Amino acid sequence: MATAFIDSTISEQATSPWTGFETGLWQTEINVRDFIQQNYKPYDGDESFLAAATERTKGLWGKLNELFLKERKKGVLDISQIPSSITAHGPGYIDKENEIILGLQTEAPLKRAIMPNGGFRMIVNALKTYGYEPDPHVVDTFTKYRKTHNEAVFDAYTADVRRCRSSHILTGLPDAYGRGRIIGDYRRVALYGVKRLIDRKQQERQSLD
Repeated sequence: MATAFIDSTISEQATSPWTGFETGLWQTEINVRDFIQQNYKPYDGDESFLAAATERTKGLWGKLNELFLKERKKGVLDISQIPSSITAHGPGYIDKENEIILGLQTEAPLKRAIMPNGGFRMIVNALKTYGYEPDPHVVDTFTKYRKTHNEAVFDAYTADVRRCRSSHILTGLPDAYGRGRIIGDYRRVALYGVKRLIDRKQQERQSLD
């Protein structure tokens, strides 16, 4: 099966979107690193090709610098206690009329968001550190009704795994890396396509059996 995978890869090269790239190991296996190593071109010049900042950009940066000063005095400028998601906050702007690239993490510049799905105790401790009292509705939700990533992972651990974790025999377990984030290597999708990645994973599973 692996041989068929490699043969079909090579036969597709002439008409595939890979035309024009340097050949390498990346064509016969899923290997993004090799693709980058074979195809990147170092730039040894200086910064002279860059354009200077426009007056609009300088104006925006000036407003941000004023906010940075206020933030340094307080530790954080402000914190939203709405649990963060893609649609949790309304649109935020530094100076709407002078902005071309739009989109802040929350509805105001330098206003921090909370991401309690990764671990609620960490959020409560951070809020108290900066002088904020946790919103009782959020506390209620994440202590009674909503399970966090860390709690879900701990529920899946067996008693033996918990003991090994506590004694540091096992390290690098997923409860320590949740933080409410999803990290994906989307370069693979652009280079190989979803179907091919799934086929490869199925082959790997069969080889384990």
